[in-house]
Amino acid sequence: MINLQSTFRSLVAASALTFASLAAHAAIVNLKADIKGASEVPAKDVAGTGTLTGTLDTDTNEFKYHIEFSGLTGPAVAAHFHGPAAEGANAKPQLPIKVTPIASPLDGKATITPEQAKDLLDGKWYFNLHTSANPGGEVRGQIVKSE
Repeated sequence: MINLQSTFRSLVAASALTFASLAAHAAIVNLKADIKGASEVPAKDVAGTGTLTGTLDTDTNEFKYHIEFSGLTGPAVAAHFHGPAAEGANAKPQLPIKVTPIASPLDGKATITPEQAKDLLDGKWYFNLHTSANPGGEVRGQIVKSE
């Protein structure tokens, strides 16, 4: 009987440690980006600027974002999160913004894949705003972790 109680206590302790370990790995990671024409590839000499703040829940892969921008050459005709790409490189869209009109501020959320979450946390996603004058992208910001 003593052996059975000892085994039960060991299993309970191990389960508690496993749960604590899993909970420690799940986190809300804060993200940010400075959005500007100089970050486009190739760089654009435009007055438009913006900021992005966001979070990624590493347990659910829910990505939430808030984007503010101004000074574009005209109305935004498209907006996307692109990746995977390092700063200075281009990549295909991963997450389009599906609102009309595309106006500041933009708030949204999406559940992304584990691969997309890894790329986002590794700094390999960027946000891009497109206008009629700059259909390939007018302003861009590389998304990085923030404090």
